[in-house]
Amino acid sequence: MTRVLVVDDEPQILRALRINLRARDYEVETAADGTEALRKAGSRSPDLIVLDLGLPDIEGLDVIHGLRGWTSTPIIVLSGRAGSRDKVEALEAGADDYVTKPFTIEELVARIRAVSRRVGPGESVPSVAVGGNTVDLAGRTVTAADGTALRLTPTEWHLLEILVRNPGRLISQRQLLAEVWGPHYTSETHYLRQYMAQLRRKLEPDHTHPRHLLTEPGMGYRFQP
Repeated sequence: MTRVLVVDDEPQILRALRINLRARDYEVETAADGTEALRKAGSRSPDLIVLDLGLPDIEGLDVIHGLRGWTSTPIIVLSGRAGSRDKVEALEAGADDYVTKPFTIEELVARIRAVSRRVGPGESVPSVAVGGNTVDLAGRTVTAADGTALRLTPTEWHLLEILVRNPGRLISQRQLLAEVWGPHYTSETHYLRQYMAQLRRKLEPDHTHPRHLLTEPGMGYRFQP
């Protein structure tokens, strides 16, 4: 059973999420502030953390930084802060996804399931299907459904590999730019737009309506299996 730690200072939200997640067979722990969240994360070893940014004692971003100092447990931020800057800061601090209040339980559960399926970059993932194509991560090849080999440039491959190794995870523009092009290119977002367009033309059945290589406007990109 997946253990979820829900951190929020609003008792009604804690209660609603505890009831709804338990009804969907999740084991749920709750915390009302950052101090309690860090303590329970250390002692209870949750599989996933749902974290509000507006906590009464410690800023949510500081809680993320604190957690990322010792654990890679997936973190979904749950917040009323709808600005793209807040979302980007949370992602760059180490959050895996961001859900804006108000939200539906169905949306949150879908995000939890997607993040839970994520495979860390260090783990072995032999192959991934993207729009009918097979991406062989070990062999660094892409094969179409008819057996034809698809050619990717080294930059396209690097970008695709980061995304498919993190299924369901929202990865910020800055992170992708830093990992693919280097830390001096984190503002060159046009690079990402160009290369994502190229990948979609090669891999998506309909590149004008992508189903797998998705854009989250102002934030980053997500691979949806």
